[in-house]
This record gives sequence, structure tokens and C-alpha cells, in this order.
Amino acid sequence: MLTVKELSAWLNIKPSTLYIWVSQNKIPCRRIHGLVRFEPEAIQAWLNGFSSTSPHSPPRLLRHHIDDVDHLIEAAKRAVYTPRHGETRPTASPLGKERNDGAR
Repeated sequence: MLTVKELSAWLNIKPSTLYIWVSQNKIPCRRIHGLVRFEPEAIQAWLNGFSSTSPHSPPRLLRHHIDDVDHLIEAAKRAVYTPRHGETRPTASPLGKERNDGAR
């Protein structure tokens, strides 16, 4: 049986993520007197359920999905970006009357 710490190292994820998955019944586990433990065979079978190629290959993402996610992240950053003090963000004026000479 694996501990949370051991499984988190194997899967390269945070222990807190495992605890969340356990609470949401997203990962097979055993609760023994308040302790959470994982059977290696059950975890391997669970991992194999994510793969459509080989039973021993880890789950993989297609490159175009990663590009889509990267694009979404960049768009979200642009949408919430707040300039620091003294910086300006290039935007059109509310009235659409841009002036290049700085005079009014």
C-alpha cells in the first residue's frame, strides 16, 4: 500500500491534489482507520484507463490542445492585466478622439 506522500512523488503531483481527488472519489483508495492508502495495482489500472494507446504509456496531451490552452491563458492574462503605477495601457479614448500632439 502506498501513502499519499509516496503516490504524490510517483505521479509528480502535490499531496493536496491527491487529498482533493480522494474527497471527490476521483482516484481509487482505501481508508484504513482514518488513513488514506493506495494499492499500486489499482492506481496503475486507473492510469491505464486514461490511455488509448498502450497500457504502460502515461496519458498524453495532443499538441493542438496545449496550444489552445496556452492561447486561452494569454487571453485571460490580457483581460485582467492592470498596469502598474505610471504605466499606461494603449486604449482608445471613450470619445474616439485620439491626439498625437498632447494638446487639447
